[in-house]
Amino acid sequence: MRRSTRRRRTVSAYREGDRTVVLIPARMSAAEEQRWVGVMLDKLAAQESKRLLGDAELAERAERLSGQYFDGRARPASVRWVTNQNTRWGSCTPSEGSIRLSHRLQGMPEYVVDYVLLHELAHLLVPGHGPRFWRLLDAYPRTERARGYLEGVVAADRLPHVPGARSE
Repeated sequence: MRRSTRRRRTVSAYREGDRTVVLIPARMSAAEEQRWVGVMLDKLAAQESKRLLGDAELAERAERLSGQYFDGRARPASVRWVTNQNTRWGSCTPSEGSIRLSHRLQGMPEYVVDYVLLHELAHLLVPGHGPRFWRLLDAYPRTERARGYLEGVVAADRLPHVPGARSE
């Protein structure tokens, strides 16, 4: 967080290595600061995820996430995007070591894709959804936020479309 007396109204953010820098006007309250940090983190994540990952990059990401959160113990044989999963975000076949992510995740914030990847990686270590499985995912700090995002997407898909209505 960097406050600036020269900055009057605008808020911006950028990545600096593995850190995110958010620039805000010095006059902002703590509540406004907190709100804007969330907005800008989501905005950066959305921009980053728009750069679509190929299967090779997805596999590299899975390897990095396994190393970061599971000490490298989850080692998938393959990780790829698929277009035939319309009711699931991802799937894993532990016996084959294969992970498949729905193409519907493409364009979602990076932390959401990371969560789904971690979820499927965790299945390589624990097949079911018991307490041991969820303890593994507790290591990822954005688990609840990502789950909320995905639940919101599902809920929005269920909303009736009103002809002529504009979304803003």
